[in-house]
Amino acid sequence: MEHYPNVRPPSNRARTLNHTSPVEVSLQAALDALGDPVRRRIVRELASQPDWTRPCGTFTHLPVAKSTLSHHFSVLRNVGLLEQRDEGTRRLNRLRAAEFDERFPGLLALVLQEP
Repeated sequence: MEHYPNVRPPSNRARTLNHTSPVEVSLQAALDALGDPVRRRIVRELASQPDWTRPCGTFTHLPVAKSTLSHHFSVLRNVGLLEQRDEGTRRLNRLRAAEFDERFPGLLALVLQEP
């Protein structure tokens, strides 16, 4: 196999994002995901923005490393709270509030009321 020094392998970003439906999520998994204060803050911030307008890269003010922030987004996506899509170099987010609230009535409202 030849080596091409100027050719980069495909990035992880090229992978298809898996989006779990809230219907597939247990209450325990939802509570575990929302138990972290950074994830609750992400959820509250996304709730205050129109869908698909907030890129992941704009959450730099949170007190975690970039890799940890990626993990938090993944956890939220895996419990059906978050949907993401790539547009160019940005990964945009949508809070799946209606779907999540249908599965866990009132849980998201409690998170959104937190100061």
